[in-house]
Amino acid sequence: MIYKRNPGQERARRELLTAGKRFCLIYGGSRSGKTFEIAGTVAERALLAPGSRHLIVRQEGVSAQRAIAMGTWPEMMRVRFPGVNCEWKGQPYNYFKLPNGSEVWVGGLNDEKALEKILGNEYATIYVNEASEVNYRAFTLLRSRLAQVSQTVAGKPLSQRLYVDLNPTTRQHWTYRLWIDGVDPESQLPVDMDQYGHIVVNPMDNAANLAPEYLADLRNLPPRARKRFLDGAYVEDVEEALWRRDMIRRVQKVPKFKRIVVAIDPAVTLDAGSDETGLICAGVDENGNGYVLHDESGRMRPEEWARRAIAMMDYRSGDRIVAEVNQGGDMVEHTIRAIRRDIPYRAVRATRSKLIRAEPVAALYERGKIFHVGEFQQLEDQMCSFTTGFDRKAAGYSPDRVDALVWAFTDLFPDLAARANDDGGDDEDDRSWTKRNATTGY
Repeated sequence: MIYKRNPGQERARRELLTAGKRFCLIYGGSRSGKTFEIAGTVAERALLAPGSRHLIVRQEGVSAQRAIAMGTWPEMMRVRFPGVNCEWKGQPYNYFKLPNGSEVWVGGLNDEKALEKILGNEYATIYVNEASEVNYRAFTLLRSRLAQVSQTVAGKPLSQRLYVDLNPTTRQHWTYRLWIDGVDPESQLPVDMDQYGHIVVNPMDNAANLAPEYLADLRNLPPRARKRFLDGAYVEDVEEALWRRDMIRRVQKVPKFKRIVVAIDPAVTLDAGSDETGLICAGVDENGNGYVLHDESGRMRPEEWARRAIAMMDYRSGDRIVAEVNQGGDMVEHTIRAIRRDIPYRAVRATRSKLIRAEPVAALYERGKIFHVGEFQQLEDQMCSFTTGFDRKAAGYSPDRVDALVWAFTDLFPDLAARANDDGGDDEDDRSWTKRNATTGY
């Protein structure tokens, strides 16, 4: 089988990957061949420089293993470099060993143990895959490891390269700020654009390898999703959104907290197309300022989100879990207490619209009363897309991260509930719960 690039991959190789730029961004729609082309470029570089070290990283370690180590990489090697054997060194190292002694490491930024090993190395190539999920602080940390000095088989220095790809999100994402606007997202100072290059590749470039039904489905997505996954374009924040980017204030150091809660907006199924479970940890200090500490939202089984919620409670010495029970009812509490019987817990039930519940929290942001401890890209994108006329069906998703955020701060700022919201739930008396459920087997 002879490997043949699609037109977008040819363009990316000709105009970007061989153009001498230190920092290379390929963005565009879904299934356009971005990952396959960059992974192949990493392999070329590893084979060109014996004994060199390279890194492919995603936000989630499990995702990196499944999508890269067990998916793209072996398939790419089979197609592009038949006969070259890669030996997989699994836990605790997680890298491919090439015949010339080069190593290609694969890992996730959320795995602390693996990350410690990853950051203990220097690399000649770093590839950040699916960067829409990665925050800017992680990117700057990875940049500091792009430092290995290697020699090619011709005895020349191997250039150091950092590759990034993503399906574009909003124009406030750090990739847009760096590569398109040409400014550092934190300092707002200009960057040396001679070191940065970018290119767009889209599904239509790869049409010969995609099912017509898939392309038709992309065309039928809601407008914002279609712009991202088919057109491969960054989108503007929605003008009528309840939150604006300039309302989000950040801090790195945290004060002493008066109260900390973990809020859950649970999804009760994990079927295809299921909603995410919103899972937010937040606190309030002695001066009445709120802080978003963690966003652990995602698609999970009930026992998974329950364990994550309890882990955050333990890590932050939280005061209680607050969970919406409109969908899950008693199942939500039973799932949590099956893991930790005596966890402080409060059930809340939405009786008014998402907008009415969210407006007081957005007002706190506007007054500068809430801070984000770091960057929460997916949460912030959802906040800045949540409009007064938000239509879940048209948007193609439910704003579960925003829901959890609102429940957290409604609990931390009780006056919000009294002023603008009839919602809420009675605090659970742990002793009465224990008495009621003494024979249930928990």
